[in-house]
Amino acid sequence: MAFARTNGGVIHYADEGPRAAQPIVFANSLGTDFRIWDEVAKPLAQDARVIRHDKRGHGLSELRPDTAAIADFATDLAALLDGLQVRNATIVGLSIGGMIAQELYRLRPDLVSSLVLCDTAHRIGTPEFWAARLGAVEAGGLEAIADGVMQRWFTQSYHNNRPDDLAGWRAMLTRTPQAGYLGACRAIRDADLTLGAKAIRAPTLCVVGDQDGSTPVELVRELFRLIPAAKFEIVDGAGHIPCIEQPEALRGLIEAHLKEISP
Repeated sequence: MAFARTNGGVIHYADEGPRAAQPIVFANSLGTDFRIWDEVAKPLAQDARVIRHDKRGHGLSELRPDTAAIADFATDLAALLDGLQVRNATIVGLSIGGMIAQELYRLRPDLVSSLVLCDTAHRIGTPEFWAARLGAVEAGGLEAIADGVMQRWFTQSYHNNRPDDLAGWRAMLTRTPQAGYLGACRAIRDADLTLGAKAIRAPTLCVVGDQDGSTPVELVRELFRLIPAAKFEIVDGAGHIPCIEQPEALRGLIEAHLKEISP
């Protein structure tokens, strides 16, 4: 385990693979920690420098009392990469992690050589949706929403065939600090990255699971259409978290993207 004080708080991260190799940086979804990337990241670390981190209030990263916006999560990541002396990285972001990746590009384009935006968008959810989500968690904790979230995260096939794995990922969600989860929900609720998406000039791949219940295919396609020269791919047999459900397929798309943009 590794920890760094960045932007006024402690961030938990992993830095694997050859230090001189092309860096790939992963940003997680809401209610998860960086273990969701294990089956994608570890094979990539044979030839690339792979950096994963837990955003504030998630995993082993510090829970801060202040209110956070997407820009604050992006600034945390920028400070971590500065400390690790990383530049020109491919940023792979899932859900809120994809929003963080978009904002990182807007704030610090020197850190970003390309983007892989997974199951994310320029705006996610409606005010009514987030009001209901926040109210449910405030009233009953993460346990109150866990089963519904699992339906959005994973396909029915995963529910039927991998119940033990499903129980493990459900436990990860419910053990997320409630204040950290609520803070991230509010950041997503308040974020409109439309103008930033239109300004992205880095090579970008937009990816979505064909059965994503949180950021459906058409929403991610809308993001793809905003970004000049972006590419779009659908992962078959995946819900909101293809890095868990279809890691080999997602890793193949990332590898193809890297090969296409490499000098």
